[in-house]
Amino acid sequence: MSTIKSFAVGNGDTFYIRHNSDNFTIIDCDLNEDNAEAIIGELKTQSADKGITRFISTHPDDDHFGGIEKLDAEMPIANFYVVKNKVIKDDETTSFKRYCQLRDDTSKAFYIYKDCSRRWMNESNEERSTSGISILWPDRSNADFKEALAEGEAGTSYNNMSAVIRYELEGGASFLWLGDLETAFMEAITDHIKLTKTTVVFAAHHGRKSGKIPDAWLEKLDPQIIVIGEAPSRHLHYYTGYQIITQNKAGDITFDLEGDKVHIYSSDPKYWHSELDDEQQSKFPNYVGSITVETEYTLESAA
Repeated sequence: MSTIKSFAVGNGDTFYIRHNSDNFTIIDCDLNEDNAEAIIGELKTQSADKGITRFISTHPDDDHFGGIEKLDAEMPIANFYVVKNKVIKDDETTSFKRYCQLRDDTSKAFYIYKDCSRRWMNESNEERSTSGISILWPDRSNADFKEALAEGEAGTSYNNMSAVIRYELEGGASFLWLGDLETAFMEAITDHIKLTKTTVVFAAHHGRKSGKIPDAWLEKLDPQIIVIGEAPSRHLHYYTGYQIITQNKAGDITFDLEGDKVHIYSSDPKYWHSELDDEQQSKFPNYVGSITVETEYTLESAA
């Protein structure tokens, strides 16, 4: 059993995965004076019994590492997973300075790239089993990525430096994070990234139209749920034809993975979703509904 949580932090991202193995993963953070104490407290509690904790940074935008110095002070980051870069910024915030310290500390940093392997991220041994995480992007030899990296290191744009991260529970659900990739960039790399059916996809760029997931990607991913972030409503793309959860309405979203089921909870007791199954769950407050995980095999059998 695993738990995945997406915190409602406004125009930013903060996630964690409490794995069904001896692993705990944080993906990005956007912490401020109002939310840091509560979120860090929960991260510390949820990771307390895990032997390995990692922080994965999708890309060097402030709303994806905001307050990382607060997190590092309270629960020191010993395993910092990051796309290798030399990004500099004219406005060096406290958070950016700490990001750079972690990024450049070779005793803490592990540089992620397409199909990379690392003990306990996606390799098991006698000490502990894999976390189930794989890195689908970046391909550091790809010309489009090289251009995006150069733009980031020139301080022009950081979005298309984003890593694509996949988590899969063995025999159960799968989840995909896209950072802030933009639509045109995703279209350009369609033939260079391996995409497979995925249960839940977190929409790129907080659900903005500028990060609309291309149809060619959606056909391969065939998601059961797309989670749309907290960008202003006028900027959102709502993915007609797919089940969606909008974080603007749901608040914090908790996904409880149990076998081939995903049970979904919201921090807003008034939030409801008519398309989910009611399986009378109560592990967390404010149960919203459940889905049964579909696989490519399931769909082929039903055809």
